[in-house]
Amino acid sequence: MIAIILGTRPEIIKMSPVIRSCQKRGVDFFVLHTGQHYSYEMDRVFFEQLGLPSPDFNLDVGSRSHAEQTGLIMTGIEKILQKEKPDVVLVQGDTNTVLAGALTAAKCFGKKNPSRPIDIGHVEAGLRSFDRSMPEEVNRIVADHLSRYLFAPTEKAREHLRAEGIPDEKIVVTGNTIVDAVFENLSLSKKRVDTVRDLGLKAGGYFLVTLHRQENVDNRRRLKGILSGLNRIHESTGMPLVFPVHPRTDKMITSFRLELEGFQRIKPLGFLEFLQLESQARLTLTDSGGVQEESCILSVPCVTIRDSTERPETVDVGANIVAGVDPVSIIDASEKMLLHSRSWKNPFGDGTAGERIVDIITRG
Repeated sequence: MIAIILGTRPEIIKMSPVIRSCQKRGVDFFVLHTGQHYSYEMDRVFFEQLGLPSPDFNLDVGSRSHAEQTGLIMTGIEKILQKEKPDVVLVQGDTNTVLAGALTAAKCFGKKNPSRPIDIGHVEAGLRSFDRSMPEEVNRIVADHLSRYLFAPTEKAREHLRAEGIPDEKIVVTGNTIVDAVFENLSLSKKRVDTVRDLGLKAGGYFLVTLHRQENVDNRRRLKGILSGLNRIHESTGMPLVFPVHPRTDKMITSFRLELEGFQRIKPLGFLEFLQLESQARLTLTDSGGVQEESCILSVPCVTIRDSTERPETVDVGANIVAGVDPVSIIDASEKMLLHSRSWKNPFGDGTAGERIVDIITRG
């Protein structure tokens, strides 16, 4: 039995190909939703849009401090793992759900092998920003070193794991499940919605902005500078900045009494709507790792508003520039990417990562 543990919307999206593969093969599995950022009720639309089964377990821990949130997730996961006794726990990415899932599984025992801890599989293993001030970097490192199965999305991720002394036999380069999810859902989105038209936009006639990282939005000076740089891009190009505002970002903009000038502010979107909006943007400006990947796959130029990235492959192929957070640097990077060719090769695989992951686990 496989336990698939997830807690955020990006995890739902990136685990969806694994869930579908389990269903297709008749593999015994269950889904545990921790509710790290939202309640299951708020995430229900993601499961419905992606055609996924409802989670078997919901913890609904909500947003809290890192320590409190991680502790509550561990407590909830432990009770379920002790009852269900899965053989493998799968986690994805770098969130507190990943950290809590890996730590808990490492101290629980499965049904098939009651004398040893549950095997852990880390989907998207080996990503590194080399910035341990980021909570996500700590989470992904711990998960990698606890896992038996390390599903690296690229050769570069495999090399990061090797450099940390992880044995080669634990590492498999599978590609990234986001490629599966984008391929599976882009055509579906076009049949169901027309987000670009509904927002009064034209393909290639707008920039897409996303901001949610703690280091960016919880710091008033940093956030103000980012918004200022983005507004200047709008002023110089005349193109609207379409901004689905993350709840955390919305809260801090209000708290800091900042103005959104030049932005077309919209509510957070479902994955199908966002994917369509992303695919037709002239440029994405983001601090999201997932959006860096998706833009690269969709051949949309990207500017990363952070000081580092754990997706260097996007930079290597010419799909992305890491601009930092200085307004002038954001403007310069945007101008460069607007002139850049879109002919790069997708470095994240062929869209069959979910199948490979399930195949490896079921073979033991």
